[in-house]
Amino acid sequence: MSYTQNIDGCFGAERLARADIDAVLANTEPALTRLRAQHGDHALPLLRLPEARDDLAACEKLSAHLLKDTSNLIVLGTGGSSLGAQALAQSVDKYRPIGLPREGAPRFHFLDNLDPFAMDAALGQLDLRTTRFLVISKSGNTAETMSQTLSVIAALEAAGGGKYIKHHFGVITEPGDRALRRLAEQYDIPVLDHPPGVGGRYSVLSSVGMVPAYCLGLDAAAVRAGAAEVLAPVLAGAKPADIPAAVGAALTFACENKLGARSQVVMPYGDRLERFAMWHRQLWAESLGKDGKGTTPIAALGPVDQHSQLQLFLGGPRDKLYTVLTQGLAGRGPRIVSNDSELAYLNGRTVGDLADAEQRATVDTLIANMRPTRTLYVPALDARTLGGLFMHFMLETIIAAHLSGVDPFDQPAVEQGKVLAKKYLQEMRR
Repeated sequence: MSYTQNIDGCFGAERLARADIDAVLANTEPALTRLRAQHGDHALPLLRLPEARDDLAACEKLSAHLLKDTSNLIVLGTGGSSLGAQALAQSVDKYRPIGLPREGAPRFHFLDNLDPFAMDAALGQLDLRTTRFLVISKSGNTAETMSQTLSVIAALEAAGGGKYIKHHFGVITEPGDRALRRLAEQYDIPVLDHPPGVGGRYSVLSSVGMVPAYCLGLDAAAVRAGAAEVLAPVLAGAKPADIPAAVGAALTFACENKLGARSQVVMPYGDRLERFAMWHRQLWAESLGKDGKGTTPIAALGPVDQHSQLQLFLGGPRDKLYTVLTQGLAGRGPRIVSNDSELAYLNGRTVGDLADAEQRATVDTLIANMRPTRTLYVPALDARTLGGLFMHFMLETIIAAHLSGVDPFDQPAVEQGKVLAKKYLQEMRR
């Protein structure tokens, strides 16, 4: 595979015994059997996405529509409708607070959080004549996304661009009579279907992720090929111990129940995986936090969080499992030159050399302090590798849900807040 998982740091004094995880691994077999059956009878459409290619031409066509004469491309969507695309963009350095795109290439923006000041800035500072919007909502009724979309349309119409609305937008939503689809039909905006059987937080391998992938210049087929590579041993009937996602799920369950690890820290080293950790946070929390069960995902980032959260990780309570995503950083980045004797250890090294030394030091320090720590080593972050990581953690989450006895595909607890928000909005009107 395009990454290597190592769980050796989870065993030893005040951590797990090998027998602890072996017992749990055996209990993942029913989940793996079910996944194979669901792939065979198409009961879980997510599992068919890695092999799919027939929808990619339409995804590429919509991306071409969005990129035509474009200076800025804004993705409007929240949660699973945006985080996967953000991870894709960050992997190719197109989601950064600094730096300019190459001449003629658009700048990418993700307005995934409903914030009035961010909307004011986007509509007031960007050239709306050459700004395009990809609107993603599985339900087609998401209040945050619909309010953003309607405000953009109003701004375009106020600026005299009402007759050009269809050229500014692309939409991804489920089939059926939905507010977003009705809006798209009203303005003749091109629409792609969001697969009905794929939940938002599991949708990155669908059109939700593939259209942004094409916009970003990524090989969408390679993203799916990487996912297929990770799914293959499950479909082939491999033993749980030979399936990294099953090992990961067993590890999280064993650490929770044997060590009281009620939190899971996911800490990538390097900016290019920072949004991936945020994508994982939603996937894990929304899938497993039910019936009083579930461990809390904590997103960290190295090396920067060595100067903030690491003190807690090492000196705080022993209630966490650590997953450190390491990259091939040595030799990368600008070279350091210094004549200061105190900084002699840096002279001649690259920025990547220091980052590489620090990621190895953090892993070794966590293990030396008897914190259960696994690593996922990513030699090179490309489209295929990212697809593999997406599939690894989706499978790990689904298998972990089986071990915990919860449904990984619903999210009943979030509905109450949506109902109250609508009520409060109606009260404002009165």
